Amino acid sequence: MGSKNKLKRFKENETFENVIQPERNILAQDKFSLKGKWKTNFFNNDNPLVLELGCGKGEYAIHLAKKSPNRNYIGVDVKGARFWKGAKTAFEFGLTNVGFLRTQIELISFCFAENEIDEIWITFPDPQIKYKRTKHRLTNPDFLKNYKRVLKPDGIINLKTDSEFLFGYTLGLMANQGEILYAHHDIYNNSNAPQQAVDIQTFYEQQFLLEGKAITFIQFRP
Repeated sequence: MGSKNKLKRFKENETFENVIQPERNILAQDKFSLKGKWKTNFFNNDNPLVLELGCGKGEYAIHLAKKSPNRNYIGVDVKGARFWKGAKTAFEFGLTNVGFLRTQIELISFCFAENEIDEIWITFPDPQIKYKRTKHRLTNPDFLKNYKRVLKPDGIINLKTDSEFLFGYTLGLMANQGEILYAHHDIYNNSNAPQQAVDIQTFYEQQFLLEGKAITFIQFRP
């Protein structure tokens, strides 16, 4: 994507009411006004709150919002030029139960209060296979602590990935510090797969399936 297109998208994001872009220093000072108040001050209802972390174009958040109008969805990504498409799509379809937050995922505990989130989706993140990059792996112990902080006690996390490595890594962590609700290494060849895991396919997921890759899925409580 050219720099002109990125700039255009950044500017258009600023006009969308469904996009929130807090300054990092506001988060660092723990002065973010929506923390603990997303339901009342952003969505204006008391429906369950669901995050899509590393949302990219926001495909999962948009599809989930269409399927479940009685739940609120927030796509989180640091790259606003990516989720511009999701924000624009939500605006065009009149979806009032989905928003987008531009921030780094490691800062979510400054964006959401303890027990504010009901569910988290992590779809096709970079598996960060090299050992020196484990700190960026979205299911590493530090990230899981942050997720647990903002999740309700019975809140769940969904990880959908084409990476057998990340699937196995996360299963290993959950064996010692969580509860596995469902896990399968090939959900499109498993009749018991959760409906939301197989009903929605991102653009990249469709490409993976055309290449013959198996799609893995874990649903767990940290």
